[in-house]
Amino acid sequence: MSSSFDRYQKRKLISSYFSVVISIALVLFLLGCLGLLVLNAKKVADHFREQVVVTIYLNDSAKQVEIDQLEKSLAMADYTKTTEYVSKEQAAELMKAETGEDFMDFVGYNPLQNSIDVYLKADYVTNETLNGITEELANKKFIEDIRYDNDLVELMNNNVKKITFWVLLLSAVFTLIAVLLINSSIRLAVYSKRFIIKTMQMVGATKRFIRKPFVFKSIQLGVIGAVVALIGMTVVLYYLNRTFPELELTQRPILIGALFIGIFLLGIIITWISTFIATQRFLNLKTDQLYY
Repeated sequence: MSSSFDRYQKRKLISSYFSVVISIALVLFLLGCLGLLVLNAKKVADHFREQVVVTIYLNDSAKQVEIDQLEKSLAMADYTKTTEYVSKEQAAELMKAETGEDFMDFVGYNPLQNSIDVYLKADYVTNETLNGITEELANKKFIEDIRYDNDLVELMNNNVKKITFWVLLLSAVFTLIAVLLINSSIRLAVYSKRFIIKTMQMVGATKRFIRKPFVFKSIQLGVIGAVVALIGMTVVLYYLNRTFPELELTQRPILIGALFIGIFLLGIIITWISTFIATQRFLNLKTDQLYY
């Protein structure tokens, strides 16, 4: 009978520990994924900003020397990431590939123009910078027109500001939720042993002596939960890096390593503080208050 009861108690204890570990792991995993999002939010925003292209259309009378000089000056400019010269023949082939029809069969000639596509660095994708580039190049006689999507640039910059604000706000909220959920799981685990705590206290054990094994066990559970969360984060990071290699999510190993260490330490610190507070509460309760 005693052996059966001991096995029951052991299974109940393992189940309690398992639920605590899962709770800690899930919360830290979500918090870690949000941390990855915060670390790479600017990089993702920069990636989309750098897809904005400024197209400089050239006159047919433009000399090759003038085109080469323009390309060199653009390539050396602070705001330029890359440039690409697109001849009218290349432009015609691209349009033919997109539409599936050869429009020159209808018009009889190639009405397109030679052009230079300029891709800007993310920090320079603003309406002020683009207006400055237009004004700087407008006085060149062999340039016929300069075009870019002004509305798209303005919309993108406004959305980046909004997204950054909400990501930071969500980070703060998730951090608070993480602390509360882990604290709740630890308190429930300690609550199940409240009679043991009070019994040890009644036979003369000091508060520190009683608290020590509970804190140590909770830190162990916090470490296990943090390790499980870090494994999950590693899988997510690997998948995202394989799916979106252009974002180069693993190009900042120091920051990613710091995030992983932070999540690991957070699992230890939160469980330690929560266990300390929970055990202290039950140590200060009177015996008749344990039933409520």
